[in-house]
Amino acid sequence: MSANNNDKSMDFTEHLSELRNRLMVTAVIFVIFFGVGFFYRKEIYRFFEKDIHIKLNILSPLDTVWIFFSIAGLVAIVVTLPVLALQIWLFIKPGLTTKERRATLSYVPVIFILFVIGLVAGYFVFTYFLFPFLIDLNEDMFTEMFTVDKYFRFLFHTMLAFAVVFELPIIMMFLTSLGILNPQFLKKTRKYAYFILLVVAGLITPPDLILHIVVTIPLILLYEISIQLAVFTYRKKLKRQEAYLQS
Repeated sequence: MSANNNDKSMDFTEHLSELRNRLMVTAVIFVIFFGVGFFYRKEIYRFFEKDIHIKLNILSPLDTVWIFFSIAGLVAIVVTLPVLALQIWLFIKPGLTTKERRATLSYVPVIFILFVIGLVAGYFVFTYFLFPFLIDLNEDMFTEMFTVDKYFRFLFHTMLAFAVVFELPIIMMFLTSLGILNPQFLKKTRKYAYFILLVVAGLITPPDLILHIVVTIPLILLYEISIQLAVFTYRKKLKRQEAYLQS
C-alpha cells in the first residue's frame, strides 16, 4: 500500500516538475522577446504613431519608460502565446490518444492567428471608431492634452480585450473536444453569454449607443461562430466514439 502511495507521490512530483520546466521555457521566451521588443521600441512606436493625428505629451520621465516597457511587453505576449500553447499541449500529450494529439496540436497555430486578428481588430476599432468619437465629443469646449501614458494604456487595453475575446471559438472547440462543454449547453446559456458580451463591449467603449452596437455585433457573431464550431467538433467526437464502439 505504501509502495503505491510512493508511486503516486513520485508521479505527482514528476508532473509538477515537468510543468515547472515548461513554464520556465515559456518565461525564458517571454524575457528574450521582451528584450527584442525593447530593442526595436522606437520602430514599433513609430508604427503606432503614424495613425496618431494629435500631439502626445509626457508628464514625467517615467511615462517614457512605461510606454517602452508596454511596447516590449506586447511584443513578448504575442510571440510567447503560441509557445505557451505548445508547452501546455506537450504537457497533456501523454494522456491523449494519437487522434486527439493530432487534433489538439492544430489548435496551437490557430490560437496565435486568432490572437493576432483580435489585436488588429481592436486596433482598427480604437483608431477609426473609439478615439475619433472621443475627439469629436469635445467640440472645442476644452483644451485637449493627451499623454502617452493615457493614450497607449487605452489603446492596449482595447486591443488585448479584443484579442482575448477572439480566442472564444478555439477555446470552445477545445473544451468541447475534451467533453467539458457541449453545443446544447452553449445554446441554453446564449442569453447569459450575450449579456456578458454586452458588458465587455460597454467596458471598452464610451457611453454611446451606436458605438456600443458597432462593437457588440462582432462579439455576438463570434459567439455564434463558436457555437457552430462546437457543434462540428461535438459531431466529430460522437462519430469517433461510435467507430470505436463498433470496432
